Amino acid sequence: MPRPISDELIDVRPDERFDEARLLQFLRGKLPGTDEALSVRQFGGGKANLTYLLRFGDQRELVLRRPPLGPYAPSAHDMGREYRVLSVLHRAFPFVPRAYLFCDDKEVLGAPFFIMERCEGVVVRERLPAQFAKDPRAPRRMSEALVDALAAFHAVEYEALGLSDLGRPVGFIKRQVEGWNRRWGAAKSADDARVDEVFQWLSAEQPESGYHSLVHNDYKLDNTMFAHDDPARIVAIFDWDMCTLGDPLSDLGMLLTYWTQPDDPPFVKAIGAMPAGDHAFFTRDEIVARYAEKSGRDLSDMRFYHVLGIFRLLVILQQIFIRYQRGFTQDKRFANLGVSVEALTNWALDLIHAG
Repeated sequence: MPRPISDELIDVRPDERFDEARLLQFLRGKLPGTDEALSVRQFGGGKANLTYLLRFGDQRELVLRRPPLGPYAPSAHDMGREYRVLSVLHRAFPFVPRAYLFCDDKEVLGAPFFIMERCEGVVVRERLPAQFAKDPRAPRRMSEALVDALAAFHAVEYEALGLSDLGRPVGFIKRQVEGWNRRWGAAKSADDARVDEVFQWLSAEQPESGYHSLVHNDYKLDNTMFAHDDPARIVAIFDWDMCTLGDPLSDLGMLLTYWTQPDDPPFVKAIGAMPAGDHAFFTRDEIVARYAEKSGRDLSDMRFYHVLGIFRLLVILQQIFIRYQRGFTQDKRFANLGVSVEALTNWALDLIHAG
């Protein structure tokens, strides 16, 4: 029987539909259970890659991932990379969905895509689900699980999985700073001297880090699924299309960027990808302390990695915003992303000037 309907699911947005008959024709004979009638719904929570639930009769559910509509940076939204990572990472790291099939034939859907298993659990976004809200310890237990999973991921021996050529760890931070600045130049709606100031600071303050590991590149609370009945148990971590080899502290900086705490100004709380203002979650300082304890790494340069995370996020949001401005997507959630880009710029400069 099919799993319970998730509140993450919506009817497929009109401009994000695809030819279901063509997809079904492609899948038949390639995966078990795909000979039944197909129905499609969309996971509505994400803002970039498009994710769909494929239900075959009442026997099988699978998930399809494809890039967003419109132009995007060649190194972003890489479905082939995500498929490659997920097809092997589960051997050493239990918190990933298994990937089953990759297709780079654009004649099928108009873009590359892959098929993976459907995981069941709860994704926490702006508010705690009812079952977690009843447990005063839930936010802290989720915080601990999130940080501990990140430290465990960074300890994975990627060579044993055949992922040694996934990226170039040497020079990773320099390429990140310069690469995200190039993406800003391609996506910006207008010149902004304040964004240029952030870039110049990052260029001048790059730390000499000797840490190399797998890097998720978009690690945050709402890319994580928890068990319905246990806020301390992670079921799955999603969005691996930017996974590479590099400096693990960039993942921690990204997590800090998406994290909010009760004393944050309103514009930071509005950007965060989690319940805002909840005193029971870790503070950002507690996240750093927990990761230092679990990883044994020196985190004295975390301000740099936090600013880098903010810079990356403002560019990512600008890339989404420009697609909306140019009419490549009609998703009304993106109409005010320009305000978020400005707020992130202010936050980055506040951290820079506070030092």
